[in-house]
Parts: sequence; C-alpha cells; structure tokens
Amino acid sequence: MGTNYYLHTEPPCECCGKPRGEELHIGKSSGGWCFALHVVPEDSINTLDDWRALWTQPGSSIRNEYGEKVTREEMERVITQRRWRDGMPSRHVVDGGHCLGHGDGTWDYITGEFS
Repeated sequence: MGTNYYLHTEPPCECCGKPRGEELHIGKSSGGWCFALHVVPEDSINTLDDWRALWTQPGSSIRNEYGEKVTREEMERVITQRRWRDGMPSRHVVDGGHCLGHGDGTWDYITGEFS
C-alpha cells in the first residue's frame, strides 16, 4: 500500500477547484521503501531535478491520489527525507527495465505503469 502523487500542469478551476491540464505521475511513496520516482525518458523526465523544474512552472500544482493538495516543499520532503528503522529504506532492484537506478538520496528511478 502506498500513495501516488501527480503534477497538474495548469491551475485548478477557480469555480470548483478541480485540477486541470495534463496530469503527470510523479511517483509513489510506499512504507519501508525508497520513493519510486517515475521517470519518463521519452518525455525527457529522467531525474529529480527534471521533476523540480516541472513543478516550479507557473500554474502547476501537486496532488496526491486522494485529491489533496501537496506543496512543493512537502513533495520534496516525501521524496528526499525518507527514513526507515535504522537508516535507509529498502531500495528497488536495478534491473535495467522497471528500475533504472538509484537517486542520490532516498529515491529510485522507476519506469512503466504504477498501481
């Protein structure tokens, strides 16, 4: 069980607050694991810095899968300040397919579909 996070590329509707624009999957936070940072090489999203550049664009916003707004600072903490028991959370296995590698901190670079 975990929580998925999404970037919305346009400001929410002024009337109802619903997200608008393209919805991009940032990644998934699962207890005990490094953050699964979704990378999309064909869209030039390969690193955490690429995501940072996207979520600082004017009008962009972040929400979790429950529709709750997440600040950029909170998203940064969810990704980079993960701890589990006596240190680092578990890493995904780099397999050349689903997991492309480990980030410099508590995140791994993951491709493909998330559930």
